[in-house]
Parts: sequence; structure tokens; C-alpha cells
Amino acid sequence: MNPSRALTPSPRTLEIESVAHFDKLLSSGAATMHGWHAQSLDLRGRRTDLERLDPQGAIFLGCTFDDGVEDSLRSRGALIFPKLRGVPFNPYRGSLYSAAELYEDIDSTEYEATLDAQVYHWSIMPGQRTSLDATLAAALHDHAIGDALDELLGNGDFAGNKIVGVMGGHAAQRGTTDFHEAARLGRLLALSGFTVATGGGPGAMEAANLGAYLSGLPDADFTVALRSLAAVPGFRPSVTAWARAAAAVVGQHPCGTTSLGIPTWFYGHEPPNLFATHIAKYFANSMREAILLELCNGGIVFLPGSAGTVQEIFQDACENFYGAPETVTPMVLVGRDHWEHKYPAWPMLQSLAAGKVMEGRIFLVDSVEEALAVVAG
Repeated sequence: MNPSRALTPSPRTLEIESVAHFDKLLSSGAATMHGWHAQSLDLRGRRTDLERLDPQGAIFLGCTFDDGVEDSLRSRGALIFPKLRGVPFNPYRGSLYSAAELYEDIDSTEYEATLDAQVYHWSIMPGQRTSLDATLAAALHDHAIGDALDELLGNGDFAGNKIVGVMGGHAAQRGTTDFHEAARLGRLLALSGFTVATGGGPGAMEAANLGAYLSGLPDADFTVALRSLAAVPGFRPSVTAWARAAAAVVGQHPCGTTSLGIPTWFYGHEPPNLFATHIAKYFANSMREAILLELCNGGIVFLPGSAGTVQEIFQDACENFYGAPETVTPMVLVGRDHWEHKYPAWPMLQSLAAGKVMEGRIFLVDSVEEALAVVAG
């Protein structure tokens, strides 16, 4: 999902994200590549076709060619974005991440050797946040992720789905009541036909993705999985141990229910959880926050949290405050004492909503069952 619609492909462009799709177009008798956007494809062995077709108006993003083909395409009018050196990620990727990709070989290697850790390390190297090359690479990457998310929601696995967001504290430890309740909420939402979306990190976010992922299991097996995870309560002091505990559960139940996680390398010290089946990981946290709130067309449930969750409440409230009536979605705060006294967001939310359409779309409840009843109603 891209915040910049100016960068979203028009109906006159054709996005090509697999070699199979490219070959299918070749076999269909195409005479021109005008409007083709080829994304991170290995096009070696296709010299004859690439030299035969008119490339004017075509864009190649991080593609690989036989020697001399790139120069030929460029001289005939194609726009070619080269691979970027010294970057540990693919800025032109055509799909979202999976936990298996971000945590590849976590069973046998330390977290520091994973793709997720290497990208985070790259992002915090001195000067990276102001370096032109690094800024460009991160921006291209985030646009590619947004594009892949658009496809997932538009005509992919989540097309037409009612998506409910679950926000809450990253500090909720496995084995605690807060974690258990967040997992039950994710489970209940998935069993009711909703797609769960979270910030993709640890704590309540992990729990909600976990609950959705294991929603197809009997209650007894779900409880066993929760107990297994509780042996490693948090990602400190060891992300490796935390991730391996989750990987073991995924390994025992490899075909879980789909859900979405949208984490960020801006908070790279908080690793992404392994239970979101589709992971849209961004560099820009502001973009990630806006997109996460925007796509939750079924409303958002706010579990107990602190500064980050409070920010999300009022960012969502701002959207509902100024939004067209038909775009206002439910906001459900769980935990009366937490949101009335510890962090009194509820009174402020009531004041903002007074006299607005959103007044009838804000709710304060005490249980995840009540939260489900609101979004399901």
C-alpha cells in the first residue's frame, strides 16, 4: 500500500514480478514492451526476445541480463534501474516478506546472521540515515513493499477481506495474562472470518498473530503452543532463543491461518514475530503506521499499551474525526481501568468524538469477547 498514489502504476502499465509471467507475455506474440515494469527478474537467456521487442517505455528494476543486453535496451529507449551495491536487501522486490525469509536458518544460526538482523545493522551504520545512496535504497524498498501490499489487498490472498487491526504493547511477555488475552483475541477474530493485522513485532502483536495463525487448532493444542512459547518469555536477552521457540511452534503447525504483520526497521531492536504469514516490513516508521491504520477496514482493537499504543489511538481518531462518514471504522479500547485511569485516553477520545459520526463508533470494553462482539456487529 503506497501513500503516494502518484507512484502507483496506471492502467496503462503492466507489472511483471516473475520470470514465468515475462515468458508468458513473450509467448503471446507481444511486439512491444511499452508499459512493462519488470521487477527484479533474471532475464538471462532471453537475448533474442529482448532484442526483438521494442523496449521504448519499458522499465527494468534490478533485473539481470546477458552481457550487452542492458546497453541495447537502454539505447533503444528502456529505462533501467541497476542493482544497488553494498545493500543487503533487494530494493526492487516484488513480494512481501515471510518469516522464513527474514529468519532463514534460525534453527542452526544466530539471529545476527539472519536477513532481518543484517538489514537492521546496515540501517544503523554511521551516516546511513543521511546518505543519499542509503536513503534512495530504503525509499525504493518501501515503495516496492507498498506495491506488493497493494497487490495482496487488491487481487491477492487478502482481496475483499475484512481486516481488523490489533494494537497493543510490545512489552507483553509470553506466559502472561496480557499475552494470553491478545492471543485469544487473534484466535477469535480469525475464527469469525476476519483477517488480523498487527504492527508485526513482539508482545501483544506477536500474540495476536499467533492466535490467528493457530486458530484452526483445537483449544487443547492452542494451549500447548502457548505453554511452549512461555519457556522463552521475551526477546531479551536472546532474540535467537525467542525466535527459535516460535520457529518450533511454526514447524509443528506449518499450515496456519494467514494474517498480516507490518513491522519496521526503525525499531529494529524489536524483532518481527514469526506468526504473521505476510510481513510488510518498512524502513520508514511514519509510512508504516499510516498504512497499518488505513488498511484496517473492519476497525481496530487497542489492547493495553503505553506511548506507542496511545499514539496509534489518536492517529486513528484523527482519521475518523476528519473522515467521510462511510470511512469511519470502529475503535475498541480494551481495559477500562487502563484507558480511563492509568493512561486516560478514553475521556479524551469521548471529547473528540462528541457530535461526530465517530461518537457511535468508539467503544470501551473489558474483555476480548466484548471486543469481538463490537467488530462483528
